[in-house]
Amino acid sequence: MAKANFVDYVKINLTSGDGGAGSRHFYRAKGIPKGGPDGGDGGRGGHIILRGNRNLWTLLQFKYKKHIRAEHGQRGSENNKTGSSGNDVILEVPLGTIARDAETNEFLVEVTAHEEEYVLLEGGRGGLGNTHFKSSTNQSPEYAQPGEAGTEGWYILELKVLADVGLVGLPNVGKSTLLSVVSAAKPEIANYEFTTLVPNLGMVQYRDGKSFAMADIPGIIEGAHEGKGLGHRFLRHIERNATLLFCIPADADDIKKQYRILLHELKQYNPELLDKPRVLALTRADMVDEELKRLRAGEVPTDLPSLYISAVTGEGMTALKDMLYQMIISRREDYDGLQQPMEEE
Repeated sequence: MAKANFVDYVKINLTSGDGGAGSRHFYRAKGIPKGGPDGGDGGRGGHIILRGNRNLWTLLQFKYKKHIRAEHGQRGSENNKTGSSGNDVILEVPLGTIARDAETNEFLVEVTAHEEEYVLLEGGRGGLGNTHFKSSTNQSPEYAQPGEAGTEGWYILELKVLADVGLVGLPNVGKSTLLSVVSAAKPEIANYEFTTLVPNLGMVQYRDGKSFAMADIPGIIEGAHEGKGLGHRFLRHIERNATLLFCIPADADDIKKQYRILLHELKQYNPELLDKPRVLALTRADMVDEELKRLRAGEVPTDLPSLYISAVTGEGMTALKDMLYQMIISRREDYDGLQQPMEEE
C-alpha cells in the first residue's frame, strides 16, 4: 500500500437530510367543492450510515471530501400521498473504524464486521399532513406540520487496524522482513529506522488452508505514549490486535532493556494492552551461534513464550506460526465461552 494512500484519521462534516413538510390539501372534485383534508405526510430526511467493508484498508476516500450531506425528504401531497424519503448516504469504511463526535470526543460507534451498518446521523422526520388534525371540532384544519430538521456536525473517523497478530518492536528490528516472508505483503524494507511509516497487513497461510492476519506496526520509540515519533498514531493500531508478537534482534546489546521499553510504552498508552497474549521473537537468529544463545539465555525475558527466528534461513518460522495460531484459536475459544449464557443451577 502506498504511504500517500494510507489515511487512518479524518475529520469530516456530516449533515443528514431534513424531513419533508406535511401537506395541507383539501379534496376537490366535480360536485364536491369543499371536501375534507387529504394532505399527505412529508418523507423523512436521508440518514448518514456507516457500513463496514473488508475490502477497504484506508480512509483515503474522505480525505478530499470534507462535507457530506444526505437528501431532504419530499413534501406530502394530495390524496394522502406521503412524500419520498431522502436518499441515505452510505459511507463505506474499513473494518476497525471508529467514529467520534469531534466537539466532545464522545465515542459513537465501531465498525468491526463486513456489511455491518450503523446509522450515524438520523434524517429528520417528515411532518404530518393536515388529515391528521381533523377532529369533531375542526373539520377543515388549515395547518400541517413542517418537517424535522436534520442533524449537522463535525465527526472524526479513525482507523485501528484489525489483525490477529500485531508486530511490536523498536524501529529497524526486522518486523517488515518477517511479514514479507510469512505473507504476501510487500512492505518497504531498508536498514534504517522508520522505514515503516504506516501499518502493513498480510495474511499468513497456515496448515490445511487456514490463515490469520498479521499487522506490521511502525516502530515504537521511547516516549511514544506521549506522542513522540507519531506514537499515538502508531500505538492505536495495536489496540485491535488479538495477539502481540514482540520482535527484538537476537544480537541486541540489551534484550531485556528493549523489552522493558516496549512494555512501558504500551502500559502508559493503554494498560489493557498488557492483558493481550504476547510472544517474543528473537529476530536475526542467523547472526548468533548456538553457543552465544546458551550464554545469553539469562538475558531473555521469562514472562512470555520466546523463540529464535530468522527470516533469512527460515529458522523457527514454522514453530512461530504454530505457536501464534494456537494462541489465536485459544483466544477465540475463551471469547466464545464468555459469550455463552451460564447454565442455571
